[in-house]
Amino acid sequence: MTVHYVDRPLRPGDRAPNFVLDAISSEGKIALDDFRGRSPLLIGLFRGLHCPFCRRYVAAMAQLTPTLREKGIESLAVVNTPVERARLYFRYQPIPELLAASDPERVSNRAFGLPILEFTQDETDWPHKVGMDVVTAMRVDRPELPEPMNPPAAGDFLNEKDRYEFTSADQQVSLSGHMQLVGHFLLDRDGVVRWSFTEADDQGRNVCRPLSPEELMSAASQVAQ
Repeated sequence: MTVHYVDRPLRPGDRAPNFVLDAISSEGKIALDDFRGRSPLLIGLFRGLHCPFCRRYVAAMAQLTPTLREKGIESLAVVNTPVERARLYFRYQPIPELLAASDPERVSNRAFGLPILEFTQDETDWPHKVGMDVVTAMRVDRPELPEPMNPPAAGDFLNEKDRYEFTSADQQVSLSGHMQLVGHFLLDRDGVVRWSFTEADDQGRNVCRPLSPEELMSAASQVAQ
């Protein structure tokens, strides 16, 4: 199927496009149109599971899913990891409440306008380019870290902590010198964006930062009405 790509992240009021991806949590396919007209949807569009932050975003979504479902809102996590590798990972890190789909070609990221960020020596044009001087000045503050760290250092620390083993499938979707920006989008029953939180927003201050559950639940309460 043909998917329409946009050059900026979708915002509240934009209609989400349809796409069809391989299901991770079950056999077959998952389409965004499966939810249209049936229920609101929280969709998380992430990098591959080689990204320690994205592994944590997926786990956080799984924890929020039962509460969202009580409001009549379904949840879908999309990772860039090839489907067989993703199924193997979730066999050992189960997410029984959360639907998940595989998108190694980044169809969903492009359809929702999430850009690929290029790392440069010293040129920043957010959210398309960022200088390494800016990156090293960023700080990620998570309870698991010994202290606030820049994103590359924090990622290395968490991967070592998790003992995550990179495979050829992970290398296949790892972008040398670039990073796929990620985000969450809350869609109403008609597939219109009503709330979003993305790394592309706020001039980079959202990079590797988890969403606020309180902010999400407030928006969810409005969508569920």
